[in-house]
Amino acid sequence: MHLAIGKTNRLLDKIYEGGGKKSVEKLHAQGKMTARERIEYLLDEGKPQLEVGAFAGYEMYAEHGGCPAGGVVVMIGYVRGRQCIVVANDATVKAGAWFPITGKKNLRAQEIAMENRLPIIYLVDSAGVYLPMQDEIFPDKEHFGRIFRNNARLSSAGIPQIAAIMGSCVAGGAYLPIMSDEALIVEGTGSVFLAGPYLVKAAIGEDVDQETLGGAATHSEISGVTDYKMPDDKTCLDTIKDLVDKMGRFETAGFDRQESRPAAGAPEDMFSIFPDSSGKPYDSLELLRRLVDGGELTQYKEHYGKTIICAYARIDGWAVGIVANNRQVVKNAKGEIQFGGVIYSDSADKATRFILNCNQKKIPLVFLHDVTGFMVGTRSEHGGIIKDGAKMVNAVANSTVPKFSVVLGNSYGAGNYAMCGKAYDPRLIVAWPTAKIAVMGGEQSAKVLTQIQVASLKKQGEAPDPKAEKELFEKIKNRYDAQTTPYYAAARLWVDAIIDPRDTRQWISMGIEAANNAVVEKFNPGVIQV
Repeated sequence: MHLAIGKTNRLLDKIYEGGGKKSVEKLHAQGKMTARERIEYLLDEGKPQLEVGAFAGYEMYAEHGGCPAGGVVVMIGYVRGRQCIVVANDATVKAGAWFPITGKKNLRAQEIAMENRLPIIYLVDSAGVYLPMQDEIFPDKEHFGRIFRNNARLSSAGIPQIAAIMGSCVAGGAYLPIMSDEALIVEGTGSVFLAGPYLVKAAIGEDVDQETLGGAATHSEISGVTDYKMPDDKTCLDTIKDLVDKMGRFETAGFDRQESRPAAGAPEDMFSIFPDSSGKPYDSLELLRRLVDGGELTQYKEHYGKTIICAYARIDGWAVGIVANNRQVVKNAKGEIQFGGVIYSDSADKATRFILNCNQKKIPLVFLHDVTGFMVGTRSEHGGIIKDGAKMVNAVANSTVPKFSVVLGNSYGAGNYAMCGKAYDPRLIVAWPTAKIAVMGGEQSAKVLTQIQVASLKKQGEAPDPKAEKELFEKIKNRYDAQTTPYYAAARLWVDAIIDPRDTRQWISMGIEAANNAVVEKFNPGVIQV
């Protein structure tokens, strides 16, 4: 685990460099701070921060020079003690241009703001859509234009939006700051216009410089587009702090919190409890005790459906309901062996009822994934595994209390859905460096796909010899394994972050604190056959 965390941190160090040293120096020469410097200055010193989507775009767009962190930095932190989400374009990466993953990451930031009623602060410094890939970022429902739709929805919901124009703000991107509640602009570096000087010349033949067309004086004194003219980056950020400081408070959801207590043992104990191989069993309860206050758990239906652990506990003082895959091999009441990490009918039934109870009592849910899927085979099918699995999925889908997912190890197939994968709207979903997310494991997938390809070749009278069959298996397995890594998932924002397991409590605690800003809707489970 230490080695896995070390690898993650080395990759993050590289990502934090953005477009590289020369690009940073060029930015500084213009009197501008980098995106990360701006965020560091804006957020309260000494308070915890959560970065969302640092691995976005990892190993993607190589033919375009790459896009570290998706060209935008998203951070949940505190401004004058108020929890906010900050979105800052990284102008060192293709001048802050929007790649497809940039749009997806911005939409994720807005989604977090909407779900949790978090004030959102945009630090704008972008050249607009990355034109070579405009067809993948411009026209579709989840593309660039959805961001402005969300601006309007956030404003309608009374969720504060503050935008600071600290660099270029061009074309469609100009709507983002102006659709926010308040807009600031920095003299000399900030500019906003629907069409820049070159396009204006091409379209209507007018010669105009950038500052006259859409600089700070123009929009603060003539057009009235912006609300505050700032002399430099730091003054701009200081003004944002003052604006946040005056905001009123939302009605809270009323989640229960007591004084925080440390978990049992040392955080590093998790490294020795969690195995070095995804196929090995381990003591899941002992792992949970390293995450919850005082190591104290009240298990629901402890002796029934043993391949899932359902328990009430506290994390950093917050009351939570935990749904965790039990990776130990157990015996059911009939003395039958049940494999750890597999969801059986009795486990699904137990988890469904527990999720319903947590919704009834307004207790946030925490899902800890290490699941290989639902049990298969004749006995399971005859026992109604599909029906019981559907009940659990239904309960997760209709749950109205906030859900938080942590992928510890495997998260395969329908098990990912039942344990509240990304498709089921967890408020936050993070992965340990040991996570694997896929339809099934690499070896199983390779066997299935190899069998299909061999059968196809046999039909054509070209059955491969054992050596060729083995080579085919290894080729498929290697490709599949590469797609199950947490880095592959994080690059595509299937998870919000890859985290050090020792930071799990902080992610959950700050997530619940954010969720407490939004009143919980009445729970309506729909039709659940019991």
